[in-house]
Amino acid sequence: MQIGELAERTGVPRRLLRYYEEQGLIMPRRLDNGYREYDAYLVERVMKIRGLLDSGIPTRIIVDMLPCLDQSQEIVVADPDPELRAVLVRERERMAERISFLQHSHDALTRYLEAMDVAKGRQDALTS
Repeated sequence: MQIGELAERTGVPRRLLRYYEEQGLIMPRRLDNGYREYDAYLVERVMKIRGLLDSGIPTRIIVDMLPCLDQSQEIVVADPDPELRAVLVRERERMAERISFLQHSHDALTRYLEAMDVAKGRQDALTS
């Protein structure tokens, strides 16, 4: 697929997809005419990259995480960097806090919608 289709399927602008390519996050094939050709698996990868970026993980760390993004496979780290590990632990903790906050907000929104439905039911009963 070409970049326009990848952009459409992922909701990520073409310019941002080119940035992902510059950062080494996605690697399209080049056709003889110089056009980029994006494989179908990149749709899911781009969505995962967006999720990681939205959770605050920078592209420089996502590049190192790429083996974890695609398929289940054993991850081998040749030279573990203690500083990077500390950053990743902090990011994971921050992500867990955000997940907790989002779950709380989701539950509150669900309760509010349920209350609206109850009120609508009462209103409908009064007008019937």
